[in-house]
Amino acid sequence: MTHHKLTLPKKICPICQRSFAWRKKWEKNWASVKYCSVRCAQNRGKA
Repeated sequence: MTHHKLTLPKKICPICQRSFAWRKKWEKNWASVKYCSVRCAQNRGKA
């Protein structure tokens, strides 16, 4: 099964306000993913 980037689920990062799409490495915990990157996750207390 192939995915097209336009059909992947997306979320908005609460830190940088950028949209980010589903990734294979987040397959098992997509519901708990909140941040687009490690950098944003580390800066969560500063925003």
